[in-house]
Amino acid sequence: MLKLNAKPEPVEIDLAKSAVVVVDMQNAFASKNGMLDIAGVDISGARAVIRSISGVLEATRRAGVPVVYLQMGFKPDLSNSGGPSAPNWHKELALRLMACRPELKGTLLIEGTWDFAIVDELKPQAGDLVIVKSRYSGFANTPLDAELKARGIRYLFFTGIATNVCVETTLRHAFVLDYWPILISDAVMPAGPPAMQEATLFNVESYFGWTIPASEFTEKITTS
Repeated sequence: MLKLNAKPEPVEIDLAKSAVVVVDMQNAFASKNGMLDIAGVDISGARAVIRSISGVLEATRRAGVPVVYLQMGFKPDLSNSGGPSAPNWHKELALRLMACRPELKGTLLIEGTWDFAIVDELKPQAGDLVIVKSRYSGFANTPLDAELKARGIRYLFFTGIATNVCVETTLRHAFVLDYWPILISDAVMPAGPPAMQEATLFNVESYFGWTIPASEFTEKITTS
């Protein structure tokens, strides 16, 4: 077992049963002219998060720890969106923008588009697990839980965008499925003001898991 200097208290994890989860590091969320940028959300912190995740993944792969990518996306015909009878249709940002702005139809988070693609700096490598999802939680209507269980994974380290939306939702879902969730606090970025980041850190540390900086994670798995 590996002891991490986490908040709100140290936590022990089994590296052989761990995986790093990269949530929605797509052009939609991290690139200029992507969905969040089009919506007017401040994405100025995205480059720092990309650099942080890149360092995390370098150490992760060197240590032989599995990497899981979650990728938000919809079919071109929106058949996996839930349709007008589902709240997802009315609240998910890409769906709302495409409904309100006809010139964006078919361009935001649609599978195969630039917006849907993972940013070049963090492209998945051979052996990485890539799960496409159509809801905020990576566990909703996907094989993620089955894939993790098949690999004997129990400890999940979360990175990605947005801290307060898909990252937090998937982390909470992991908690109720009895995974051990650890949020890498400087490898995530919120959609919205800094208070959103602070709220998720509070929620995770108080109720759903633990937080650590990227330096703690990379140092411990590098020297273990």
